[in-house]
Amino acid sequence: MKYNPLGKTGLNVSRLSFGASALGGVYGQVDEAEGIRAVHTALDLGINYFDVSPSYGGTVAETVLGRALKGIPRDQYYLSTKVGKLTNPGAYGEDSFDYSRAAIRSSLDQSARRLSIDYFDIVHLHDIEYQNRIHTESALTEGFAALLELKQGGRIRNVSFGIYPMDLWHRIFNELSMDAALVHNHYTLNDTRLLELLPLAQQNGVGIINGSPFGSGLLTGREAPDWHPADEADRRVFRAAAKLCAERNVPISKLALQFSSQNPDLPTTLFSTSRTAAVRCNVAWHEEALDTALLDEVRQVLSPVWNKQWDYDAGVNQCITQA
Repeated sequence: MKYNPLGKTGLNVSRLSFGASALGGVYGQVDEAEGIRAVHTALDLGINYFDVSPSYGGTVAETVLGRALKGIPRDQYYLSTKVGKLTNPGAYGEDSFDYSRAAIRSSLDQSARRLSIDYFDIVHLHDIEYQNRIHTESALTEGFAALLELKQGGRIRNVSFGIYPMDLWHRIFNELSMDAALVHNHYTLNDTRLLELLPLAQQNGVGIINGSPFGSGLLTGREAPDWHPADEADRRVFRAAAKLCAERNVPISKLALQFSSQNPDLPTTLFSTSRTAAVRCNVAWHEEALDTALLDEVRQVLSPVWNKQWDYDAGVNQCITQA
């Protein structure tokens, strides 16, 4: 495993990193013992950065990840969580949002207890665009200030956001001084808008965390989860791309992981799984050469959904196309 500096954070992160959303059942039922083995396998293979959120499975992901990391020396891994968004257990999409100082401090206290740690390497303000952006200004003002105060006090080491909309990313990069940015679903086989942010990130020393190489389930070769806002016409396009890959004896998930993780300008790419075999596959695929001819063919099939913007707010579930 190779490692890269993550902007100005002081973290030297593995090229592949482990997203714990799958441990919370976001993509289907989870065998906890197998999920814990997946975390240990990731550590054994050199992955040193783990990301989680109290919203994944209604705190389940943090609980399982905490059990997996129990007994592992704290200096052997980096850990981030998120604040501002909570999800009812067993009810993906039933969310509540609060970016006040009190809520953020309380959320971090509870996350720290579940994870059995006393500091976080990164904390992301989570999904501040949800519910038609009624919480956005609160997150950008009081929420951001609260994280800066926690950083100054040593409770957290780096301040970040974890959101989707590109217009909001441009605003944040231009108005705020953050340490890292978790950008999801914008450097995949069907969307490369993350490249728009790289000059700003490099200029300001912001560490880019590239999330969701599998397009939140659209690029796995299996059906995307029901909560994904892609409509049936869009899903047919992804099925056609997966069929083409299968005809070439290459899983579309392999092509997706390779494309997303092998860009040398992206310090780390965050994938999520609860299965040991998938961890091993992803690491092996990352180290193999990308089939550029197949990539060109697949991206042609995916052209109808190129840079298409979805509304990931499960309560709205509306799809819009970027002009």
